[in-house]
Parts: sequence; C-alpha cells; structure tokens
Amino acid sequence: MRNSPDALMIFAAGFGTRMGALTAQQPKPMVKVAGKPLIDHTLALAAPLGLKTVVNLHYLPQVLQAHLTGRGVTTLTESPDILETGGGLRNARPHLGDGPAFTLNSDALWRGPNPLTTLQAAWDPERMDALLLLIPHQNALGHKGTGDFIPDDTGRLTRGAGLVYSGAQIIKTELTEDIPERAFSLNLVWDKLLASGRLYGLPYSGQWCDVGSPEGIARAERMLDDTPV
Repeated sequence: MRNSPDALMIFAAGFGTRMGALTAQQPKPMVKVAGKPLIDHTLALAAPLGLKTVVNLHYLPQVLQAHLTGRGVTTLTESPDILETGGGLRNARPHLGDGPAFTLNSDALWRGPNPLTTLQAAWDPERMDALLLLIPHQNALGHKGTGDFIPDDTGRLTRGAGLVYSGAQIIKTELTEDIPERAFSLNLVWDKLLASGRLYGLPYSGQWCDVGSPEGIARAERMLDDTPV
C-alpha cells in the first residue's frame, strides 16, 4: 500500500442553495471568482502534483460533468442523496486507489503556498492517520465560527476554539470503511483518531477564504488581489 498520497478527492456535491440566483442554472463550483470557476481554482492546486482526481457531484451534475470532460478527472454523481464528506470519500475509494489521499473543498480559495505540497511535506504515516491543514483565525476570511482544533507542540489535535479547518487534509481513506452509515461526516472518523492520538494538524502560513455565499466572491477577489479584505 502507498504511504505517500497520489490521489485527490474534491468535494463538490452541494445542494445549490447558498449562492441564490448565482446557482439557478449551475452548481456552486462553476461560480466564477476572478474570472475563473471555483472548480478550476481548486484543480490548479492539484496540477503540479499530477494527482488522480475525483470530484463528487449532486446539484445540476451535468453542468460540472461537461466542464470537466477531457481533463482527466473522474466524476461521481451522488443521487438521490448526498453522501456527505465521509460517505463521499468512501464512495470514491475505488477510483482513488489504496493508501492515503488528499481532500479539498471546492468553495474555498487560497493565497500563499500550495496547500497540497504543504501537507505533503509534513505527512508522516507512521504517526498520523490524518493530517489537517488549519488556518489561524485572522487568516480565515469569511469564517464565522470560533475555530475547530487546537494542536499541541507535536501537532496532535484536540477539539476546541482554536484554528479553523480548511477542508484540505491527507487521510488514510480505508478508515471510512469502519463507519456503518451510508452517508456520514468525516467528523466520525476524526473522533476515532482523536481518541487514538492519530489526528494531526498543521497551521497554514497564508490566507484562505470561504466562498460559500455571494459576499464571499468579492472577499476572495480582494484577497487574491492583495487588497484590504
């Protein structure tokens, strides 16, 4: 089994509700920021690594499928129900291969080092079953919560109002097989890893912007332009 990730799961299976009129005829990953669809910003992060890439779909899947045709990306439509992050990752395992994989959300943008190569450089499968990329609050633009995890001096995580989970991680995908539910959050996997001391986190040195709502578009464009946000 591989110890270094060579595959990527992009979560793009939303309900098409939070963007309002912008998603009347297209799913959120097709909404443009700085002149380019969100999904293309996400795929650009993977390009330097040559990763096998899987994208899950739900709302208006044919639009995203057409956009991704011929780009070496595997698409999986979740229907009639969304499988959530854990179920979606488990559903993608036959296409991701054995061993660990990266995950990314399709509704966040980054300014700074490539999050995937940042994770890759810190990944230690002997100590870790998952490594989450975390954002200091002041650099998590558009995030309204109090934070998700607190790392100790070694990077081992506990839950708490600390750093914000970015959606980027490396995870051993076989861990999803232990969850009985068909649709489930990766939080269920993380809870098991928290208990065993195998969940780790890494602070990100750049900026990250949630683009889950219309106001996030302008915020992300200012971030990318390096103007005050």
